[in-house]
Amino acid sequence: MELSQIIPHIEALIFASDKPLTSLEITEYINTALGFIEDRASHDQVESALEGIREKYNSEFYSFELKQSGGGWQFLTKPEYHKTVALINGDKFIKRLSAAALETLAIIAYKQPITKSEIESIRGVNCDYAVQKLLEKDLVIISGRNENAVGKPLIYSTSKSFMDYFGINSADELPKINEVLMDEMVKATIMADVEAGTEEEVETAIVDKVDTVDSVDEVTVEETEAVVIEETVTEAGSKEEDTQEPA
Repeated sequence: MELSQIIPHIEALIFASDKPLTSLEITEYINTALGFIEDRASHDQVESALEGIREKYNSEFYSFELKQSGGGWQFLTKPEYHKTVALINGDKFIKRLSAAALETLAIIAYKQPITKSEIESIRGVNCDYAVQKLLEKDLVIISGRNENAVGKPLIYSTSKSFMDYFGINSADELPKINEVLMDEMVKATIMADVEAGTEEEVETAIVDKVDTVDSVDEVTVEETEAVVIEETVTEAGSKEEDTQEPA
């Protein structure tokens, strides 16, 4: 099947869908719609067509683009047009979370799958209300039970909506704790040492500081995880980039 034949159908499917579509789903829909048994679209053809569509809409002549987010493909308006789109959508795409909910979401994102008692042991306070709000907003899901723990408590993980909202495809794309710690260490060193010595001395101090990152113990990393994701969540919410293109 020719790419020129399936590209318009792929564009129509993604545009009309209210959720991200994977390439496998698109392949199945295309073959079902066109119904050519002998000339079916292959998964590789659909992948090539998606790449072509992505390059097409990356042009400055279009106000939206094709992006892979939330585990699938979708059309999203480009960040520079957010203020314009916000005029008609208002607060529709804004999801404000309390500090407690952000901290809880941070812990779940980095420690998933995790039970509520484990979340509370890290935060040091009861998390019933925060977890319930995250479930209501479809940012986390109940992914099973811990069969090895007493009472077999529920375990929680982030949802596809979480990935979609923050423009990632898996939890592996979250900021790495050691990378953030290294950046913060370098920034702090520059501020503290610029007045104290020459440029060469500052560079030496930075290297010394960075070398100490490897010695950060596990407790320190755990204590900083919630802060890292909370800052990421807050920044993403304030920028409000990549509003989904309405069908």
